[in-house]
Order: sequence, then structure tokens, then C-alpha cells
Amino acid sequence: MEWKPLETTAQLEAIKEQKGYSLIFKHSTRCSISMMAKRRFELDWENLPDDMPLYFLDLIKHREISNMAATIFDVYHESPQLLLIKDGECILDQSHGGISVDETLSVIA
Repeated sequence: MEWKPLETTAQLEAIKEQKGYSLIFKHSTRCSISMMAKRRFELDWENLPDDMPLYFLDLIKHREISNMAATIFDVYHESPQLLLIKDGECILDQSHGGISVDETLSVIA
């Protein structure tokens, strides 16, 4: 599996319009907690569906996209944060130590 960089508002709009599941991981590259959450998530991510796009949002470089994601998907901005999107709606919002592949899979199942 690999991350797709989320770097434009057009990508965010496309995720909103996409059918099926997408995942957005919002990450602060200056935060050790965010780095640990990302590493822990990546240890188990091979269990996620192969066809699910995984987007990586660098909050330091793209804060405006993070703010737009909070508005579009009606979530409170946090970092680190994982958003599971299905058919344009956020159906799971995890942050900090709560970011979990297992919980993500339980929502998909």
C-alpha cells in the first residue's frame, strides 16, 4: 500500500464526489504523536481493501486543505486525524491514539 499525496482542493472535491471508500490521514510533520500514529497505522494497513485510496495530507504544507476537509466532511480539525469517507460522507473520524486499522475495518465490514 502507499499514500497518495493530498495537495490540492480539486483532489478534495474529487474525494467528496467519489463512490465507495477513501481514507484521509491528516499528519503534522512536526509532531511526534502524529508520527507515532502514522507508523502504528502503517504496521497494519495491509489489511485494508486494496482498492481503497489512501490520501496523506501534510498539515504544515497544506493547512488550507485541512480546513476545507473539516468543512466539507463536517468534522472538527485535529492532528493527527484519520477520516474514512464513503460516497462523499465522513463515516469515521479518528484522532491521536484512537487511529486504528481495526476500527476502520469494523466500520467497513
